[in-house]
Amino acid sequence: MGKLTQAHIKAAIGKPGRHHDGDGLVLFVRESGQASWVARIQHDGTRREFGLGSLRAVGLGEAREKASTVKAALVAGRDPHLALKPPKEMTRTFREAALGFLEAKAADAKISDAKRKQNLSQLKTYAFPALGKLQVQSIDADAIAACLRPIWTRKPETARKVRSLIIRTLRFARPDGALFIGTLGPAVADRLPAQPKRGNFEAMPYAELPAFMSRLTDKGGMGALALQAAILTAARSGEVRGATWGELDLDAAVWTVPAERMKARRAHRVPLSPAAVALFRKAAAIKRAGTDLIFPANSGKSLSDMTLTKVLRDMDAPFTVHGFRSTFRDWAAEQTSLPGEVAEAALAHVVPKAVEAAYRRTDFFDKRRELMDSWSRFASGGNAASVLTFAPRSAL
Repeated sequence: MGKLTQAHIKAAIGKPGRHHDGDGLVLFVRESGQASWVARIQHDGTRREFGLGSLRAVGLGEAREKASTVKAALVAGRDPHLALKPPKEMTRTFREAALGFLEAKAADAKISDAKRKQNLSQLKTYAFPALGKLQVQSIDADAIAACLRPIWTRKPETARKVRSLIIRTLRFARPDGALFIGTLGPAVADRLPAQPKRGNFEAMPYAELPAFMSRLTDKGGMGALALQAAILTAARSGEVRGATWGELDLDAAVWTVPAERMKARRAHRVPLSPAAVALFRKAAAIKRAGTDLIFPANSGKSLSDMTLTKVLRDMDAPFTVHGFRSTFRDWAAEQTSLPGEVAEAALAHVVPKAVEAAYRRTDFFDKRRELMDSWSRFASGGNAASVLTFAPRSAL
């Protein structure tokens, strides 16, 4: 009798009965279609059967290993049930394991409190209802796919983040995590449909920006104020939402973002245009007690990423917050004659080493100030062509 293969197993689901793999390993398929592994071992003249788990939870390779473990235990005079008992870590629920994983990552300085809270919120909302009470050892690709399916095409970005958190939790919680995850990720992907095609961050065409900024300026709320700051400084959403008063020097018109809050882990000086300074002074006039954040939420903590996104949605603007950085970059490329490296430095992108070697004595700060002043005038609907150090490539 030949060994079972994956094709044999797939066909066996529709054939109730016992399907033998050899060496005492049997796949038992019930009339209901449920299938489970059994080890039938002859020892000291007695044949005994040991359940090894359902086909859903235990694959063919693992079933063979378990059958071998049972046989070895009997030969050695040990209790096979104890030999099959999973490590304590494997009996934890997914919720327990996930909370342990997040706690272990809490010491990672690269992960902000806001990010940790977002991860926990995503797990509570999308993973715990389906997986939270399941033991780590019982979670397989089918269970994960079933958990993700309701949001996989409806909320693709969120679904990908939740999938990553689930898989990282299992890698953290299982003793065989590194090996297990190598096959789990592709298996989950095989069980889910293709997501909508993902392009770059949706960016507003720069020609539409002045009219949008006029509407945004009239809109109240801390989220709208923070979005204006993000646009005028071309900064990332997280940099703006986490900005503190101690980082600002409004007299010198400079905002210095510390290295620990930058993606590249290098401090970044942002030259503030007159419009940006005026915006920060407006924020200072409504400064809230008990927090050093410039744009705090009602709780006094940092705004969530969704707060700025909601501002765009409320304004029926089909763009992303991050996309305004692309808007700025497109404008700089098409409407100025400054070297691209200056715009890249304004975006805090890492400058290629060859360029860095040529300009090692400067971070383009003076040129960036001219660029940001011009960008601010353009965004506000004014004349952006008056900066003398560069000429516009075409009329605005």
